Amino acid sequence: MITLHGKNIIGNTLSSKSNNTFKGYGMATESLANSQFYEATAAEINSAVYVADIAFAHYKKTSGNQKAAFLKSIAAEIELLDTMLIETASNESGLPIARITGERGRTTGQLRLFAKMLEEGSWVNAIIDTAIPDRQPIPRADIRQMQLPLGPVVVFGASNFPLAFSVAGGDTVAALAAGCPVIFKAHPAHPATCELVAGAIIKAAENTGMPNGVFSLLHGNSHNVGQALTVHPLVKAVAFTGSRKGGKALFDAAVQRTQPIPVYAEMSSINPVVFLPEILEKNATKLAQDFATSVVMGAGQFCTNPGIFFILKNKDTDNFIATLTAAIAAKPVQPMLTKEIANAYCHGVTQLRSSNGANGLVQFDENIATPHLLQITASEFMSNPLFSEEVFGPSTIAIVANNMDELMQCCERMEGQLTATIHGTATELFTVAPLIDILQVKAGRLVVNGFPTGVEVCDAMVHGGPYPATTAVRTTSVGTQAIYRFTRPVCFQDFPDALLPDELKQANPAGITRKVNGTIECINR
Repeated sequence: MITLHGKNIIGNTLSSKSNNTFKGYGMATESLANSQFYEATAAEINSAVYVADIAFAHYKKTSGNQKAAFLKSIAAEIELLDTMLIETASNESGLPIARITGERGRTTGQLRLFAKMLEEGSWVNAIIDTAIPDRQPIPRADIRQMQLPLGPVVVFGASNFPLAFSVAGGDTVAALAAGCPVIFKAHPAHPATCELVAGAIIKAAENTGMPNGVFSLLHGNSHNVGQALTVHPLVKAVAFTGSRKGGKALFDAAVQRTQPIPVYAEMSSINPVVFLPEILEKNATKLAQDFATSVVMGAGQFCTNPGIFFILKNKDTDNFIATLTAAIAAKPVQPMLTKEIANAYCHGVTQLRSSNGANGLVQFDENIATPHLLQITASEFMSNPLFSEEVFGPSTIAIVANNMDELMQCCERMEGQLTATIHGTATELFTVAPLIDILQVKAGRLVVNGFPTGVEVCDAMVHGGPYPATTAVRTTSVGTQAIYRFTRPVCFQDFPDALLPDELKQANPAGITRKVNGTIECINR
């Protein structure tokens, strides 16, 4: 049986210097946890970053196979936590056992996916342009490039995924895979879960000979710990999943540093869905039922929750909205992740319902997180910015447009999104190319005849988008391409072969695919 200690984990050392403590809360049992957790002090924050910086000198030189072994060991140690981890995460978050079990599988799966990528090795994007000494009028030097890690990284846990976007989640695994030590800011909504997974990472680091300081975990129930970590001069990047307000505060702090650093914040998205007329005529009932399920899935607490949808005014409009209204009204009230999130949801829906032109189609209780549907016109959407703001929870807005031009005007005025979805028949999808062009500019992932909830962890996934969906439109926070948030290209010019990294040496001892003089050279494994 593992006993929780509530202390900060600074490399291989436990620390509890603060007089400020807080208790976790069991959303499932509606009770305070027995353990208390120590908020990190300024000295502990500095120590965690300092040992991470020392670890970086060694860890950045760790081979791909060694890092892969580390990640696979983390996955194995998480699985050894078994029911204690599942039950703890379920109790702290209020999420059902089945959901947490699936999330654990996603967490260990992405650890092993990154490990596989590290073992193959070509992710470093080795590019070689060999010397041309007799080129006229100027000889060309020997120039070689590859990706190298940034340095110590701070990762913030998300409230809505206590495992997959938390201690050993996508941000952490991407940073560790890149060669960056991680200082993790535990989420106060599930501190016990964070401590258990952090212990698994430390055990895996010991199992595989990783340097002390490659991972640390700091607790904090206030914003002070996160702000102090973000402005620490030895920190080289920050990854955050949460509110627009929180992400923007960290971003602003990072760019005001003497040495600004990137903040990869995934923040706010209403994930628009467009229903075209022909598909509604053929399949309105099933689409309404499936869409209702997407809206209320996980009490709407997904960053990809479809918060608005567009529909053209025609003979099928009222029938579709009526069917959707009945489907959403029939959905049970689900517990939300924290009392604060539930209160914010109720306040947000109440604000929407009181707006001019808003027609609340589902009865709403201002004191509980009732699934909700609102109807407005396209002109009302364009005239009131409130309808474009995310309400985190099981709510969506029906936006009825008079014609396609009006629908596209609405889309053009939208902010950046994580996703955008179109439902249409094979025939009509080819008639809305201009709409698709607009949505490509607005979103990081476009979906056809599906729903945005559910993000596959794979090589091709993009979970990102223009601001305010994220602060870094060129990156993703899910999938193996997330590794490039924590690397930078470094060029080696006229280096002796013996001094080059293995990935760039002439004989290619790393055995990876490389681009040499403009030609991709593949290795047969």
